[in-house]
Amino acid sequence: MLNVLPGPIAERLKVGTGVIADHYDTVSVLFADLVGFTERSLVLPADELVALLDEIFSAFDRLADAEGVEKIKTIGDAHMVASGLPDPRPDHLEAVARMALAMRDEIAAIAERTGRDWLAVRIGIDTGPVAAAVIGRRKFIYDLWGDTVNTASRTESHGLPGEIQVTDRVAAALGPGFAVRSRGTSELKGKGHGDVPT
Repeated sequence: MLNVLPGPIAERLKVGTGVIADHYDTVSVLFADLVGFTERSLVLPADELVALLDEIFSAFDRLADAEGVEKIKTIGDAHMVASGLPDPRPDHLEAVARMALAMRDEIAAIAERTGRDWLAVRIGIDTGPVAAAVIGRRKFIYDLWGDTVNTASRTESHGLPGEIQVTDRVAAALGPGFAVRSRGTSELKGKGHGDVPT
């Protein structure tokens, strides 16, 4: 279970059979997507494709462990990470921001090492309340829901290759150790217009 669930959640499952569902007032959520990877997957041999994805996501797992953040899931060539749950921590946003910077550096290093200059990552971050729960009984999944999750996902999808895009509330909450600049006004699906820092 520890391979698919956070440790504290796995422990709760072992001692009880009830539904595990929690609300968190403030966590930080990161979405990362490998730009153009779907198109590349049509021409790359399957073994080469899988080896590259394994190298990338294994590196992301090491970075998550180093920052003490939770990998929530990987879907295709997209990756979701959260910090501040299941155990709250005051520096959840800074941890996710450091993770984002390290992910970008890791992808650049892999691209240079393998000669795949097309390889780039696009990252989006939001912070706020979420609901978290374990779904399923035969194949568990620990997942998150709420506006913070949706906004982080949309922030990523509207970002630029090689850039980390954050919401206004992330930019306002980040400490002086992080530099952000505005990209101007952008419209996120279902969110309207707003300034989008990177």
